[in-house]
Amino acid sequence: MRILGLDPGLRVTGWGIVEAVGNRLSHVADGVVTSDDGAALSDRLAQLHDGVMAIIERFDPVEAAVEETFVNRNPLSTLKLGQARGVVMLAPARCGLPVAEYTPNAVKKAVVGRGHAEKAQVGLMVRTLLPGAAPERPDAADALAVAICHAHLRTGLAALTGGGTRR
Repeated sequence: MRILGLDPGLRVTGWGIVEAVGNRLSHVADGVVTSDDGAALSDRLAQLHDGVMAIIERFDPVEAAVEETFVNRNPLSTLKLGQARGVVMLAPARCGLPVAEYTPNAVKKAVVGRGHAEKAQVGLMVRTLLPGAAPERPDAADALAVAICHAHLRTGLAALTGGGTRR
């Protein structure tokens, strides 16, 4: 099963694809979708949506997982991040993929074993858990961590909700 992990951001959205076969995970691809800082907000959101749609079309995942937003001190920044997150979640949902959400602490705990791990620790563990993965950007490493988290937790989640995958 292919899982798309997404780490939403207005400027840079990280993405990562992992393949789960039983309890074995392998790295498929990762990268970032960027938006033009000089463009209008609506255009930037469209760029993010189009970028995520292209990834879905290219790699054909069956499930997606998105990191939840943390609240910034600046309410305007939080609002814009929330809008970016909504657009990033919309793309897989419109393709019929189930979309799971995980807090940053849950992702860190699933990958590193501690909910308050540093970004560098997350990147190191992603490379350890996914041999051959070498994400160039922290956002891509974070997205792979979200996909790993979902791969580890999805079975329990499906049992709790009584759901399977849509597609």
